[in-house]
Amino acid sequence: MNATVFEMTIPVSVDAAELAGILACQEFLGAWDADQAVVLYWSENGAEILQQVRSAMSVLGIVLPEGSLRFHPLKAQDWNAKWAASVQPIRVGRRIGIRPSWATMDMPEDGVELIIDPKQAFGTGHHATTQLILEWLEEVTWVPGMRVLDVGTGSGILAMAALRLGGTSALGIDVDTMALDCAREYAFVNKLHNQLELSCCQMATLPAQSFDVILANLDRRTILQVLDQFSRMRGLDTQLVLSGLLEEDEPEIVQQLEGQGWIRRHVRRRDGWIAIQLAVASPESSSSG
Repeated sequence: MNATVFEMTIPVSVDAAELAGILACQEFLGAWDADQAVVLYWSENGAEILQQVRSAMSVLGIVLPEGSLRFHPLKAQDWNAKWAASVQPIRVGRRIGIRPSWATMDMPEDGVELIIDPKQAFGTGHHATTQLILEWLEEVTWVPGMRVLDVGTGSGILAMAALRLGGTSALGIDVDTMALDCAREYAFVNKLHNQLELSCCQMATLPAQSFDVILANLDRRTILQVLDQFSRMRGLDTQLVLSGLLEEDEPEIVQQLEGQGWIRRHVRRRDGWIAIQLAVASPESSSSG
């Protein structure tokens, strides 16, 4: 590694894991969520990297003001220490604990723990969108045999939490091979590799089948692109939870899904982000609409 690492703070609330997936390149070292900001680390600086960041933010629907992106040089050893110190154990909901391997945390007797060492921030559980889904998973009534589909699985944290809480098997799909490599490592560390199948593919390439729970922590644009695929993966009692969405995205997303036989059950909100829980509409509710 070079003697100098370059830090960049972007003053917007965006999922570091999602941004990291878009920015994945040789010069990019990692990212994490800060308070109403995201911090990026690079092995180099320059105009090309600034343009990469602007392009990535544009994909997420965010336009940054001119002059808002600046590099701050750090010594490599300072970056390593800051990286490790930035990822602290967190409790999500009442039962879920997420910690790096070098830390410990107190857990309730019925608590479930996941060990996640950050690797370019592919989902460490700190962002509101991840936490909203984790809190919902904690409330699911899990019964033997339940199958989970995690679309855009990233680190696999949502699928692994579902398995820890009572799911029998899970399929996590993503188009980012680097994220999937992290997910495979995390699955082995957490001894869930026999229950969690990971695949590099688009949802459209999956054969039609039935999952009990479908999770998708994606951005609005991507959710709209895959929206018509969810109905191919449902049974009579399938529960669908979408996040990575802003509050203003809710009407459009719900309208589209209701037109495809889903019905909104609940919406969780935090810091401008939402998670929408949907169920399969009954024939009566579909006909009355």
